[in-house]
Amino acid sequence: MRKSLPILFSIATLLISTCAPAQDRDHDWERSQIRHVLLISIDGMHAVDFLNCSHGIAGVNNGAPYCPNLAALGTIGVNYVGASTSKPSDSFPGLMAIVTGATPRTMGVYYDVSYDRSLDGPAVMTGNGNGPGTCTPGAAPTGFTTEYEEGIDIDQTKVNGGAPGAALTDGGVASIDPNKLPRDPKAGCAPVYPWNFVRVNTIFGVISNAGGYTAWSDKHPAYSSVAGHGGPPLDDFYGPEINSNVVGLPGVTTVSGISCATVPDPTSDLTAWTNSFQNIQCYDTLKVNAILHEIDGWNHLGTMKTRTPTIFGVNFQAVSVGQKLIESTTKGGYLDAAGTPTASLLSEIEFADEAIGQMVDRIKDRGLEESTLIIITAKHGQSPIDPNLYDAVPGKTKNGMSPATLIASLLPMSESPANPNGIGPTEDDVSLLWLQNSANTASAVSALESNLKTAGIGQIFYGPSLAINYDVPGLPPNDPRTPDIIVTPNVGVTYTGSAAKLEEHGGFSHDDTNVMLLLSNPAFRPHTVYTSVGTNQVAPTILRALGLDPSQLDGVRLEGTSVLPDVNLNFSW
Repeated sequence: MRKSLPILFSIATLLISTCAPAQDRDHDWERSQIRHVLLISIDGMHAVDFLNCSHGIAGVNNGAPYCPNLAALGTIGVNYVGASTSKPSDSFPGLMAIVTGATPRTMGVYYDVSYDRSLDGPAVMTGNGNGPGTCTPGAAPTGFTTEYEEGIDIDQTKVNGGAPGAALTDGGVASIDPNKLPRDPKAGCAPVYPWNFVRVNTIFGVISNAGGYTAWSDKHPAYSSVAGHGGPPLDDFYGPEINSNVVGLPGVTTVSGISCATVPDPTSDLTAWTNSFQNIQCYDTLKVNAILHEIDGWNHLGTMKTRTPTIFGVNFQAVSVGQKLIESTTKGGYLDAAGTPTASLLSEIEFADEAIGQMVDRIKDRGLEESTLIIITAKHGQSPIDPNLYDAVPGKTKNGMSPATLIASLLPMSESPANPNGIGPTEDDVSLLWLQNSANTASAVSALESNLKTAGIGQIFYGPSLAINYDVPGLPPNDPRTPDIIVTPNVGVTYTGSAAKLEEHGGFSHDDTNVMLLLSNPAFRPHTVYTSVGTNQVAPTILRALGLDPSQLDGVRLEGTSVLPDVNLNFSW
């Protein structure tokens, strides 16, 4: 039998003194007993997006708020306007920072496609062209590109990832093809599953070990990584593949009443749900429905009675698509640097808001409002907000070349843009460069510095400027996952070369990293916190809220990650 989750704390009687507001500001948590945490990532949702939609902005909705449900949560919430994601701000490290309390240097996660000098390639080529590689048990590793996205699915064209015997949308961990995973020669060339690629444990493992029930819904089966290193599997994981072919979803209806039984936008590119402003809402509705089932105490498909999870959550992709997509002649993104959304982006924000309203209503219907902490944040932002700044190299930069292209001869073949069959280098609006030989770092940097304008380069991090925030790159005892060089471009420059996008993420810019972060519960006195915080502080805060020791997280112990400020959790360990 699992031990029952520790009971939080008794409701305290608060004496509010108008003469001493500074002494009463931090007692929110003493008035509630948290039994459940609903963690939501609205991927791409900037802090300014929440400000604009909850207060209104000229030119949109007649200046009135256009996310009433998020705004309502804000009236019983603590809003952190200086929240920053992981750096790099890719979805994979962004998510893992939120649930581990760690940064990439400790959790070892830099990007969904990255590189590890201590691992070998997969036994077969992934769906995105990574590998195959060779691996000899016990031999020295060759180093290889690592991939944890749709390419490791058995069949990435299917919503269920190709899991044998799975329902139309339900593959989960069973969708992962172990032959497409990186291999560890030190472990007899065993495949490295997503959760064990992460070097540290997560809140899901800590809560599960304490007897809690855990659930998560996300965009790839690979994001079962949230279980964390050495942690037990989640009780309920749901990962319909976002980059699968778009199909009709019988029985699925969006919150606005659109039936998904047939594809709403059949004339769009149907090779991925992210290619359409309408179709992405059907995809996200799958995960919204999973949360509604879980609130009611069922599994994600509503086919088996379980219990309302202690920790559960979901990510929305609709806002990210609304920020980035150009669909035919229709543009998403923003109208200006103030973050005024286009009509397409507005629709996606309204969709996410209405869906969250559904969740809140269901929580209230179940009588769980006071015992549920709702946390809304984002794995990453998106850059640039200002539509005039977007520059997809080579794009406006004539004869432009990405950093990886400039030094292609110095990169491992699995990372090189010169590889005709490979997955390519790790470049979005950041460039992570792992060299074939770290001794060539100085010459590689010299080549980059000679082409600053050609590549739209803003900053180059290497040597001490890199090692201060990341471990020293190299084979053990150094860190086999740390890039030799990180290049951040000028704001607006991306290295995708895509003219079909308006923004990208992954980099270090303010638009990439400054995201919404709201903690909401009826016991809270609403207020805004202006000090800088990190989304990695969400993990220890969740454990503290549930009465668990945050130091059970490896990331907290190794990095000294604190709980979020200005909310007194009233525990000492």
